[in-house]
Amino acid sequence: MDQHVRGALEAVLMVVEEPVPADQLAAALEVPVSHVVDTLHALRDEYADPEAPRGFELREVDGGWRMYSSRLYADVVGRFVVDGQSSRLSQAALETLAVVAYRQPVTRGQVSQVRGVNVDSVMKTLSARGLVTEVGETSGALLYGTTTEFLERMGMSSLDELPPLAPFLPELADIDGAESEGAR
Repeated sequence: MDQHVRGALEAVLMVVEEPVPADQLAAALEVPVSHVVDTLHALRDEYADPEAPRGFELREVDGGWRMYSSRLYADVVGRFVVDGQSSRLSQAALETLAVVAYRQPVTRGQVSQVRGVNVDSVMKTLSARGLVTEVGETSGALLYGTTTEFLERMGMSSLDELPPLAPFLPELADIDGAESEGAR
């Protein structure tokens, strides 16, 4: 393994705040993407060696790479970071986040219809915490989706890893139909 590329990747990955795609890392290091990908896989495997556990790991999340604290020490990190502070999401926020995660892209109105209550303030909270973001617009209404931060906090690489809850939520077409009838 090229020690210069290895060291440069480690240095960059230690300072990024969000996962970085391999092609961006390759451009910064001025080396082929395939070389970066091979090095990232080798580093990930090395850091995950059960014979020499580390306090950090290299993960690929949503098509990008980033260093994370090791899941092996999540309890210690959690105690250190939280240190008595309660920064948990409310039940309303968790329910709203679930609707967005399973039905994205989705409007606030659609989320409100699913939950049966106004979600404006909850959506602002989720947006301020970096868990949801505007992803587009439809008929003048903003569409929302989850963020990479959401995936990171949930410990997932992609939305494909969400548990199969979606069948219990109403279809957006059913919600839109109810909105249209209510507007008449």
